Amino acid sequence: MQREQISVFDIFKIGIGPSSSHTLGPWRAAQQFVQLLQQQEVLGNVVQIKILLYGSLAKTGKGHGTDIAILLGLSGHDPVTFAVDQLDFQIAEIHRLHQLKLVGQHEVSFFADDDLLFLFDQSLPYHPNAVTFQAFLNTGKAISETYYSIGGGFVIKEGGNGNTATEVDLPFPIDTADELLHWCRKTGLKISEVVMENEQAWRPEADTKNGVLQIFKIIKECIYRGCHTKGCLPGGLNVARRAAGLNKKLIGDRSYSDFDEWVTAVRQTGNGFQNILDWVSCFALAVNEENASFGRVVTAPTNGAAGVIPAVLMYYIVFCDGYTEERVIQFLLTASEVGCIFKKGATISAAMGGCQAEIGVSSAMAAAALTECLGGSQRQVLMAAEIAMEHHLGLTCDPIGGLVQVPCIERNTMGAIKAITASQLALQTNPDNAKVSLDAVVKTMWQTALDMNSKYKETSDGGLAINIPISLPEC
Repeated sequence: MQREQISVFDIFKIGIGPSSSHTLGPWRAAQQFVQLLQQQEVLGNVVQIKILLYGSLAKTGKGHGTDIAILLGLSGHDPVTFAVDQLDFQIAEIHRLHQLKLVGQHEVSFFADDDLLFLFDQSLPYHPNAVTFQAFLNTGKAISETYYSIGGGFVIKEGGNGNTATEVDLPFPIDTADELLHWCRKTGLKISEVVMENEQAWRPEADTKNGVLQIFKIIKECIYRGCHTKGCLPGGLNVARRAAGLNKKLIGDRSYSDFDEWVTAVRQTGNGFQNILDWVSCFALAVNEENASFGRVVTAPTNGAAGVIPAVLMYYIVFCDGYTEERVIQFLLTASEVGCIFKKGATISAAMGGCQAEIGVSSAMAAAALTECLGGSQRQVLMAAEIAMEHHLGLTCDPIGGLVQVPCIERNTMGAIKAITASQLALQTNPDNAKVSLDAVVKTMWQTALDMNSKYKETSDGGLAINIPISLPEC
């Protein structure tokens, strides 16, 4: 059986909120479809485009910006570079003119009510997040392709395989935690070092390091922006942003002008337990408030859970003196491998597994990364990941109004705190006494996902989503 090969840059992707599976994935799918039209040299022959959204993409697509992402993807914009402050204008122009300019080159008429259909009562068997693109040509023929957004921005075309990175000969092939531990024992390498060796099968080590630091740059910018932006989140729930107010309260009258000076100022607020808790919550809130506002974020491993790993990384940087490039790289490489294990053995899609697949996985990733960076053994690192996920098992995904806001944003603070607690427990425990392995909890999470009622899998058909009244006025 072919092994799935996943790079650190598949787990950590730069994109735009609010959802990796409902925004970034459909955006990438749209890009792939118009690229296919170009490859078949029929782009100029297209007279009409229809988009069919199924399952979870239909039920929560509006709240997650799926329609927006698809229109931007078809228009040739890329989520890594697109100017987020132009989003409202670009979408408004498409609807005002009733035109789509495919790849920025070929104009076709577009009427959203007729050409972008939310099929709420239909679902395709492979995955709940499905979208079909239909291109009708002036020759009378049509081209149709179906894509599945399987979580974390990963996309599979119907009939394709799940590999995203170019297939290479990895020195340390890994599907499970046991296999990872085997290579660590055989080589004496840390988990982050095993990951780096594998990454070198794709590119030089220097390129991997530079790429990871670019990921960190986006994380820093997102946290800093989120901690200094006031207002209300879009979507109609009238949710007020809290990170900026909390930052101002905690920082007091200390002055700073950039991220590094801010880190120094945060350190000066002290190491008290309550203060640290407040700051970790502030970091997590900041990222996910940016995510909910269509801001630029890093999937970690998803957008809905994008605040957990940055918050724990910031805890390490600020309160554990971990602010060096090598330490940051070590942290993110370790985290990525745990995310890979969960994706291969279970899922990182809330539409498949509920929120345990997002917040649970991100908490496990963060716990593992923090444990290695604090000097834990390889077995303690895996133990920390297990502890973090064990106490997220069964967590449902029931976003109110289909928006990645309530309970999603606060859940990132909970996931971050659980990750730090899991790390501390692992560091103070002999792994010989562990009763549950990471592979066992991955298996259990997948079994739980299969048993979970579909209304708790990012459909807004159950839980908080049906028990909390929605405020209709747009904020």
